[in-house]
Amino acid sequence: MRIIPTIDILDGKCVRLTKGDYSTQIIYNENPLEVAKMFEDAGMKYLHVVDLDGAKAKRMVNYRTLEKLVSNTNLNIDIGGGIKSEEDVKIAFEWGAKQITVGSIAVQNPVLMLEWIKKYGADKIILGADCKERKIATHGWQENSNIDVISFIQDYARNGAKYSIVTDIDKDGMLSGPSFNLYKEILSKTTITLIASGGITTIEDVKQLKEMRCEGAIIGKAIYEGTVNLKELSALC
Repeated sequence: MRIIPTIDILDGKCVRLTKGDYSTQIIYNENPLEVAKMFEDAGMKYLHVVDLDGAKAKRMVNYRTLEKLVSNTNLNIDIGGGIKSEEDVKIAFEWGAKQITVGSIAVQNPVLMLEWIKKYGADKIILGADCKERKIATHGWQENSNIDVISFIQDYARNGAKYSIVTDIDKDGMLSGPSFNLYKEILSKTTITLIASGGITTIEDVKQLKEMRCEGAIIGKAIYEGTVNLKELSALC
């Protein structure tokens, strides 16, 4: 299983939110590169970057920070947040992202999303499936839909999507454990390669996700708050 620490960028700083609420931001470091290098020094190979400014602006904003992370580390970086146009996709890849995560457009414009999967490859485009009470949320979790998360993933998997990052918003930043039951259902009812995100709190959570055969686990606040340590995570890589 891929262990994927995350850096959420707001105003150029490394922050974490609770349940996607911008008013709850905690600044953990004013220099995202320092954090990325810490992850790399600990043996991490992957990094998930969320452009929170981009999610609000509905376009990529922190591409220069992405370039800095790519240029100064050997981490394989995927980025999400604000990717709404072909230009955003090109910018993300041109500035060094290995993969991009697309959520809102996947809801609003499925035809365009499928075009990107076909053009860039299913290994490059990750389906962002952020949900609240099993319903897909968009635009940095500021807007809700009536789309069931299982049906959403099933439809895309049938049409060529390979990877999906699934975040239960009610778990995000709460340090209360992941949505194991939801992930089990997704793994049993879809063919998607699942990356779990949200609520991971302990090393036992990570081990359980690995046993469930999640392909990846995105870990944020648990690292920053010290409920898991990088040495333990590195041993699972």
